[in-house]
Amino acid sequence: MGGVNNSLMDILFIEWQHLLQPFSVEVIVIQETFQLLVTAYSCPERQYHTLSHIHHVLTTINNLQKYTQNLSAVKLAAWFHDVVYDTRARDNEECSADYAQKLLSSWGISATITNMVSRLVLNTKHHQADIEDIDSQVLLDADLGILGTHPEEYQRYTQAIRQEYGWMSEIDYILGRQQVLEQFLQRQQIYFTPLMFEQCENSARANIQAEIQYLQNLAH
Repeated sequence: MGGVNNSLMDILFIEWQHLLQPFSVEVIVIQETFQLLVTAYSCPERQYHTLSHIHHVLTTINNLQKYTQNLSAVKLAAWFHDVVYDTRARDNEECSADYAQKLLSSWGISATITNMVSRLVLNTKHHQADIEDIDSQVLLDADLGILGTHPEEYQRYTQAIRQEYGWMSEIDYILGRQQVLEQFLQRQQIYFTPLMFEQCENSARANIQAEIQYLQNLAH
């Protein structure tokens, strides 16, 4: 899951170019920052939060774009939302938002856009969005798309997450992971957008319940 093939890299680079062209970012800057992102998302500690995850999030955003108010900001936030990722840290989203804000500002992108991107990234911390904040809702639904996938894919995701937290003892991981999963189940709905709710809500709940059961079995 951590590895990335060349065709995916090409697809992502074209996406990155298309996203930045309207902002009149220089070609060399587009190339250099793409390499920075590739390096960040390819570090060996990452098993799930990789370029494959970014590709999956961007693809889902494209499917949900009819709901967005500022598609460019949502896509920029998708690229930056996990740029800083350390499973031992508690401020990844704040650091990622800060990273995005500094980089976008250095390109002369308006404060309106940079602040919007920063806010969107910060909202991935607790996966909560206000009822009128449709752009956050789209980003969060895309980020959590994995929860509603086929059970086999969901299982690969859970294994990759466990590897990212390989430094944690089994019991600590089980307790922490269970808490996160139960918070999702307690929500009225996991997905905000009508399309994701319709397509993924039931399978996400089934996957989460199956994982909780698996973790409880491990603990005994």
